Amino acid sequence: MTATYTAKDISVLEGLDPVRKRPGMYIGGVGSAGLHHLVWEILDNSVDEAMNGFASEIIVTLHDDGTSMTISDNGRGIPVDLHPKLKKSALEIILTTLHAGGKFEGQNYKTSGGLHGVGASVVNALSKKLIATVKKDGKLYEQTFKLGKPVAPIKKMGAARGTGTSIYFHPDPTIFPKTEFNPDTIRDRLEIVSYIHKGIKVIWDDKVSHKKEIFQHDEGILNYLTKILAQRNARPVHDQAFVLEKENGARIQVILQWTESTDEHIRSYVNGIPTSSGGSHENGLRAGLTKALRNYIDIHKLTPRGVTLQSEDLREGLTGIISIFIPDPQFQGQTKDRLNNQEVQPQIDGIVRPALEHWLNNNGTMANAIVTRAVLSAKAREASRAASAAVSRKSATSNRLTPPGKLADCSSNVRDKTELFIVEGDSAGGSAKQGRDRAHQAILPLRGKVLNTEQANLKKVLENKEISDIITALGCGIGADCNPDKLRYGKIILLMDADYDGHHISTLMLTFFYRHMRPLMREGKIFLAQPPLFRIDIGKETHWVHDDKEREKILAKYEGTKTKIDISRFKGLGEMMPKVLWNTTLNPKTRALLRVEIEDGLKTEQVISELMGKDPQARFDFIMNRAEDAEALDV
Repeated sequence: MTATYTAKDISVLEGLDPVRKRPGMYIGGVGSAGLHHLVWEILDNSVDEAMNGFASEIIVTLHDDGTSMTISDNGRGIPVDLHPKLKKSALEIILTTLHAGGKFEGQNYKTSGGLHGVGASVVNALSKKLIATVKKDGKLYEQTFKLGKPVAPIKKMGAARGTGTSIYFHPDPTIFPKTEFNPDTIRDRLEIVSYIHKGIKVIWDDKVSHKKEIFQHDEGILNYLTKILAQRNARPVHDQAFVLEKENGARIQVILQWTESTDEHIRSYVNGIPTSSGGSHENGLRAGLTKALRNYIDIHKLTPRGVTLQSEDLREGLTGIISIFIPDPQFQGQTKDRLNNQEVQPQIDGIVRPALEHWLNNNGTMANAIVTRAVLSAKAREASRAASAAVSRKSATSNRLTPPGKLADCSSNVRDKTELFIVEGDSAGGSAKQGRDRAHQAILPLRGKVLNTEQANLKKVLENKEISDIITALGCGIGADCNPDKLRYGKIILLMDADYDGHHISTLMLTFFYRHMRPLMREGKIFLAQPPLFRIDIGKETHWVHDDKEREKILAKYEGTKTKIDISRFKGLGEMMPKVLWNTTLNPKTRALLRVEIEDGLKTEQVISELMGKDPQARFDFIMNRAEDAEALDV
C-alpha cells in the first residue's frame, strides 16, 4: 500500500496546544504525580518571590470540592501593564505563552526554582478554569482563563491594599483521570518549604477536612533534621550535627548527623525544589564528606587492622540535608527531580571537604564516634557477605534440616509459647531435661570449650560443632540471612553456671549472637537465666542466692543472732536436683530472666571488639583498671 506524504500532512501546534496534546512532556504524566505537579509549579513561583526577599507569606488553599486550589503570596504581584511588543498585559502573556517569564535575564530574581518560563502557562493549559488575581499599585486586577485561553481581557476590579498574586485553578478532568488532590502530599511539601526557606510563613488551609496549619521555622534545616530523625526513629551516634552555611556566588546549606540506622538518608534541594533523584550537588556532598573522613582517619592513624573501609561504610547511618541556591540550575526535564549542572559537583566538594575536616578535628569525641560507626559498618558488611557465601555453599552440599541429635525438643508447635535453653555441659543438660516442662521447653547442652567467634573467621565458626548445632536448632539462618520470623522458638535462654566460668561462657555465646545473629538481639529474643549460686537455710526459711553480694546482704540481717544458718554452694547446675532447678530457674512463674538488649550499638561494638578480639592490650587495660576486684575471682 502506498500513500502520499506532503506538506499538508504536517501539523503545527500553536500556543498552548502542545501542552494539551502531550501533557506528559511537561508534567511527567497525568497520574497523581502529574496532577500535583501543577500545585508545585504555582507554588514555586510564590516561593521564588519569598526567597528573593519580596514576599513573607504564602497561603495554599484546597477548596471544599477537593479538586481546586488557590495559591497566594504577598509578593510584588505579576506585572499587569502592556507588553511593549505584544500589546497584551504581561499577566496574560505569562499565562498563555510557553517560555515567557521574568527569570531569564537574572535581573528580577537572583535565584529561582521556575526557570523555563513554562510552569504557569502549563497549569493554565491543563485547567478547565484558572483565575489570576493581582494586587499592585493600590489596585486589584483579575483575569479568567478556560483551557488555557483568556475568557476576557484583564479587568481592574477596584482598590486594594498591599501587593501580591493569587492563582485559582481547577484541573481539566478530560486530561486527568482523577482530579482529587491528596491533602497529605500537599501539606508535607509545604512543611518542607518552610524548613528550606527559614522564616517564611506558609499557611495551609484544607477546607475539605477543615484544618488550618501555619508552618514557620526560624532555624530552617536544623529543625528539619530533628523532624527527620524523629520520623525515622534514628538514634544519633554523636550529640551535635555538622552544620554548614556558606554563600559564595551560590548559597549552600548542609547539615549532617550519623545515626545507628543501617542506611544512608540524604534529602537534597535546589532553589527550594526537592531533587528526589539527586544529581551533581548530592554527588559533590558525598565526595567531600568521604574525603574529609578519610583524611581525618589517616591523620589520626585510626585505620582499623584487618578492615577495609569503603565509601558506603563511611556514609552508613548518615542522615543529611543539602540545600543549594544557584542562579542558573539545569534540571533533568521539566519535573526538576535531578540537577545536571556539572560545575556544581566540584564546587560543593571543595566547600564541604575542608569545612567537615575542620569540624572533625575540633570535635574529637564526635569524630571518633563517627569513625567507630564506620568500622562497625565495615565489619558487619564483611561478616554478612562471608556468612551469605558460606551458608550458600553449605546449603548446596547439605540437605540436613533435622535438629541435632542432642537437642531435647519440646512437643508444642506454638512458637511464641516455646523456649530453647542452651545449657552448659551434659550434666547440667541432664538435670534440665528432667526438670523442664517438656511441652514448651527444649534443652540443647553444650559440650567442650565454646568458640570465641570474635577471634575466628566465619569458616571456622561454621565448622565448630557446638555453633553448628545451635544454628541448626534455631533454624533462622546466620549473618545476612538471619531472619527472626523463621526462629523455631519464642525465647532463647542461656543457662550457665552462676560462677565466673559460667559468666565467661555466657559472654562467648553473647559474642556469637551479637556478631552473627544480631537481629535476634534487636528483636529481644535472647535471655540470660539466673540460677542460684548458694542455698541458704536459716531456721525454716530457704533462700536461693545468685551471688556473693546477695549472700552477704542476707547474712548481715542475722549477724549476732543464734539462728542456725546452713550455706550450700552449687559447684554447677548438674549438682541441682531437677525439681530444685525447675523451681529456681526454669519455672516461668518463679524464675528471673534477664533480656539481652543493645542500648548503645557503638559502645557494644567497642566492648566486644576490644575485650573479645585478638589484641590483648585492651583486655590487659581492662583487668588492670579493675584490679581491686581480683580477689573476687573464682580461682
